[in-house]
Amino acid sequence: MVTIRCRDATFPNIQAVIFDKDGTLEDSQVFLRELGQKRSRLIDAQIPGIGEPLLMAFGIDGEKLDPTGLMAVGSRRESEIAAAAYIAETGRGWLESLAIARSAFEEADRYLKDAANTTPLFVGSLEVLKFLSEAGLKLGILSAARTSRVQAFVKRHQLDPYIQLQQGVDEGPSKPDPTLFLQACQTLGVEPAFTLMVGDSAGDIEMARRAGAAGCIGICWGTAEAAHLEAADVAISQLDEIQVVEG
Repeated sequence: MVTIRCRDATFPNIQAVIFDKDGTLEDSQVFLRELGQKRSRLIDAQIPGIGEPLLMAFGIDGEKLDPTGLMAVGSRRESEIAAAAYIAETGRGWLESLAIARSAFEEADRYLKDAANTTPLFVGSLEVLKFLSEAGLKLGILSAARTSRVQAFVKRHQLDPYIQLQQGVDEGPSKPDPTLFLQACQTLGVEPAFTLMVGDSAGDIEMARRAGAAGCIGICWGTAEAAHLEAADVAISQLDEIQVVEG
């Protein structure tokens, strides 16, 4: 067990740290915005007039991506359901609406396949993961993205030596359901009470809190002054503020 300090917060007896992926380890804002825009355009091509409302639902405003919006924090399934709901408002049946949304999402995936493979790690993330791993901590990634995307991210950035858990959201519960965090801890072989959560959304924090985590570290790269992280035990602006003070 180790003691971790972040700014004025101290977390003793820590055995594991679980990280969110998008917006926490992976600088994916540009990709997520482009993905949401492509999904909206494809659906709008079939159902004119629906594109703009969909962009708003996804949390996309021009070149900005809302850190609390659907593209930033929702699962693939949640986004499909939200899109299908807008489609259904045009008078189409629910199953047809779901099929249209799913088809558009799959086409957007194909179109942006290369872009998905070039999203970078935030600067310094690799060094922090290596440092924490060498301190004897178990590390995991728990993302709202699909598990396959988490696995591809770990493989692309050669994080396998440091990451023991690669968990996404496929068909089951989504954040902030504490079941996800409990499952992650079980996979790592640790108790939630000895596990920290590091994430960039209120969903990450609520999930970990409800699961009985040792603590919740919110991150907003570049500025720790983010209203949506106010429920975190501490908010940081870069990962290297996570320090091991004794082990």
